[in-house]
Amino acid sequence: MASLFGTSAFAADLPAKVYTKAPVVVAPVYDWTGFYIGGNIGYSWGRSSDTTTITGVGAVPLIYDRSNLNGVVGGGQVGYNWQTQNWVWGLEADIQGTGEKGSSAFTYLPLLFVAGPPPTAVPVALTQQIDWFGTVRARAGFLASPQVLLYGTGGLAYGEVKSSEVIGVLPGLSTTNTNVGWTVGAGIEGVIGGNWTAKLEYLYVDLGRVSGSFTPVVGLTSAYSSRVTDNVLRVGLNYKFGGPVVAKY
Repeated sequence: MASLFGTSAFAADLPAKVYTKAPVVVAPVYDWTGFYIGGNIGYSWGRSSDTTTITGVGAVPLIYDRSNLNGVVGGGQVGYNWQTQNWVWGLEADIQGTGEKGSSAFTYLPLLFVAGPPPTAVPVALTQQIDWFGTVRARAGFLASPQVLLYGTGGLAYGEVKSSEVIGVLPGLSTTNTNVGWTVGAGIEGVIGGNWTAKLEYLYVDLGRVSGSFTPVVGLTSAYSSRVTDNVLRVGLNYKFGGPVVAKY
């Protein structure tokens, strides 16, 4: 009994056990500020609204036509972002190679002939392709979450359009135009791990008018003037230099 009472008295003298709160887990928050570089691939629906005039032997009035310049696009981009709270501002430049190509065809009937039977209709085919294009754009976006950016973009566009024409059985001729225009679009970009982000982006590109003329034989000239526009949908992958920062709270 003495031992029992002694043990109880000793236990009563021990200090109460102190419970400590588990440490707060600090989650990393992605910082969008910094340089980035990446690549992209997608598909483009281009349009060429063409006006053609044939002069000389059998002159014909203006002929209006439109062709689709569709194809795969791919290239690379580089840019810089500034983050201010939930807003992200940036500049981006990209260059694209394309497989966009299309053609339009019509026939014309020469109006002048000296002797013999009336002439038959002559087929004319105009083929155009966008060899490459690039953009230099501003970006402005809002963070739907710390790792998801919704943005709009717009700025300068430039590109090269090649045009080739064949009249009847005469040899084909071609010209190349490098034009400057404008672009506008929107996209969504999200962090997929570490310094990597992925994006889905749409751009409308207007390269303005390209024009030229072909004289396959003396006395016959075909002149064209085409307005070239593009609708680009692409996915991209970016790597940002610098890492995420740790939230301070």
